[in-house]
Amino acid sequence: MKKFGLLGENLGHSYSPSIHAMLGEYSYELFEVAPDGLNDFMTNNDLDGFNVTIPYKQKVMPYCGELSERAKSIGSVNTVLKRSDGSYFGENTDYDGFLLLMEAVKERIRGKKTLVLGSGGASKTVEAVLRELGAEPLLTVSRRGILSYNDLVDHSDAAFIINTTPVGMYPNNGRLPLDLNRFPKCLFVADLIYNPLKTALMLQAERLGIPYQGGLLMLAEQARRASELFTGSSIVPEASYIIAEEIQKKTKNIILIGMPGCGKTSIGRYLHDLTKRKLVDLDEEIERKEGRSIPEIFADFGEDFFRKIESSILSEVCKESGLIVTTGGGVVTRAENKDIIRQN
Repeated sequence: MKKFGLLGENLGHSYSPSIHAMLGEYSYELFEVAPDGLNDFMTNNDLDGFNVTIPYKQKVMPYCGELSERAKSIGSVNTVLKRSDGSYFGENTDYDGFLLLMEAVKERIRGKKTLVLGSGGASKTVEAVLRELGAEPLLTVSRRGILSYNDLVDHSDAAFIINTTPVGMYPNNGRLPLDLNRFPKCLFVADLIYNPLKTALMLQAERLGIPYQGGLLMLAEQARRASELFTGSSIVPEASYIIAEEIQKKTKNIILIGMPGCGKTSIGRYLHDLTKRKLVDLDEEIERKEGRSIPEIFADFGEDFFRKIESSILSEVCKESGLIVTTGGGVVTRAENKDIIRQN
C-alpha cells in the first residue's frame, strides 16, 4: 500500500486523514515537524508523496527537482510527489480548491475591490485565482506589508474580503481578523479556515446578512485533486461536495438545551449510545471545575457570576467538534453563547 501524508507544524485541527480515507486506498498520516526538522523530513521520509500546510508551502519548494508551471508561478506548493528516482515534483492543488470555493460568486467579482488578508503561502494562491477571475483592485493586507490593517480605513468600500490568515482557527476560536461593520459595501466573505466550521468572521457576516463561505469545500477539492495525482486515477468532481458534507456531519456538535427535568440528560445518553460520540454535561463540567454544586455557586456568588463561568467553560467545550453537549436553559440568555454554540 502506498504511503502519503500531511506535512505541517501544528496539525491537531486537521481533517485530512478522514478526507483521504474517503478518496483512495492508501495510508495517510499526519507529520508534525518543527522548523529545524524540515530538512531531515524532506531528505529521509519514506513516503510516496505528501500534502503541505502552514508554514511550509514555500519552504519545501527548494527541495523539489521540478515544479509545475502553476506552482512556479504562484510560488507555493501544497502537494509533493516522490518520483521513482527519489526526486520531488511540486504542485499546487489549493488553486483548484479556492476556485471551487469561489464558484458561486465568480461572475460577480470582476472589477470589484477585493481585500486578501494575510501574505503567506495561501494568500499567493488566492491572489492567483482572484486575478484570473478579474478582481480589481486586488489588495493584500498584512501586519508588515505595504498595506497594513491600520490602512483599512481607506478601503471601507471593499466588496469582497478573503481571509487567508489563521486568525480565528482552532484552538484560538472567536478571534476576528477585522470588523465587517467597517465595510458597508461588502458583498461576500470567504474564510479559508475550516475548523471551526463557522469562524467569528463568518458568524459576523451571517449577522450582517453578507453571503460567506468557509474553507471546508476548498479543503475537500484540493484533496480530491491531490489524490488524483497520488493515484493516477480520476475522481468525479462531485466528490468534493459529498466529502465536505460528510465531514460536517461528523464534526458538528449536537447541543441539547433545556430546563431541569425536561429529559435532555436522558436524550444525551441515548444519543451517546447510538452515535458513540463523547457526551459532555455542561453543568457537571462547571461543578467539577469549580469544586462545588451549582446551587452553592448561585447562593454564594449569584447568577451573574455563574453565567460568566458557564460562558467560559462553554467556550472551551464547544471549540471541540463531534460532541454531544447538554446545557441548562439559561445558557441562551447571554448573546455571546449563541455564537459559541453555533461555531460547530
